[in-house]
Amino acid sequence: MRFGIRFIEYVGNSHEVIRLAKLAEDAGFDSVWFPHDPFMRNTWVLTTGTAMATSRIEIGSVGTNPYTTCPSEIATYAATLDELSNGRFILGLGLHSQAMVAWTGWDASDVEQATREATDIIRRLFRGEVVAYEGERFNWNEQCYFRFTPYRTELPIYTSAFGESYLTLAGEIGDGCLPMITPPESASLMVAPIREGLQHNPRADRFVISGCGWLSLSETRAAAADNMRKMVAYFGPYFDDRELNTAGLSVEDFRPIGQLVDEARYDEAYAAVTDDMLRLGIVGAPDDVVRQIEELVAAGITEVNLGGPLGPDPEEAIRLMGERVIPHFRSG
Repeated sequence: MRFGIRFIEYVGNSHEVIRLAKLAEDAGFDSVWFPHDPFMRNTWVLTTGTAMATSRIEIGSVGTNPYTTCPSEIATYAATLDELSNGRFILGLGLHSQAMVAWTGWDASDVEQATREATDIIRRLFRGEVVAYEGERFNWNEQCYFRFTPYRTELPIYTSAFGESYLTLAGEIGDGCLPMITPPESASLMVAPIREGLQHNPRADRFVISGCGWLSLSETRAAAADNMRKMVAYFGPYFDDRELNTAGLSVEDFRPIGQLVDEARYDEAYAAVTDDMLRLGIVGAPDDVVRQIEELVAAGITEVNLGGPLGPDPEEAIRLMGERVIPHFRSG
């Protein structure tokens, strides 16, 4: 069982998240991830800083998309980071939502085709090919090739995907997939279409299903629960019934909270989050977290990729993972 940690914007500034990434390496995490979201701190800068501060842990991006960044730029960034980290970079390519790229005028309705083509293009560049490419989304000429030799000729590419057909594509073309598992009970819904695609993937024997969930871990369940309320209040109204129903929740449950958030009545929104709504994430003391991760393993998740608030004290959460959660799975 692999363990990843994912640092969202609100955990801390650039210096703090790089410090926490080093602590995560020391605690035994296998990978550290940075979401590639518009108007947030830049992923390439954070991954570069992390590469310089660490020596073992793998470093990945989540949701690097072929719209706001051209595949030529993605490929050179990725190759340079892989060289700098001595072969520790993982490219998380794709989208978890079309909404954010639409802010800047991009139409991502062809996201599956764009992801397929971008994955193919980047792999060819790493293999040293001249990528004169004629696709539905990208058209390149014979000048498109690396002017340097990459550290590795095969870079792992994990597809960031959502929805059944996109997840099936991820299983077909990726070295791994980064599905959102919020709530954790939705994990089996994400795994099933990925496995369907894996039937056509020559990399199936080493494919990683890196389930991206939310974590709030503390010494006491009460402290962890209070910490998760803000995350649930802000993001819960964006989920649809298919995922929410797996945890006994619905869109209607979150509609009043969404209205409070829209009106900037944040304290009221946080107070309106019920204990049942906390099931959107992995919440509790170490024993609670172990139990919930065991359920994810049973559902077919092969890397638990933990993000969100992490806990009331992110440093404490990392320590507890290293001392009391990760060893449970490594010893078994």
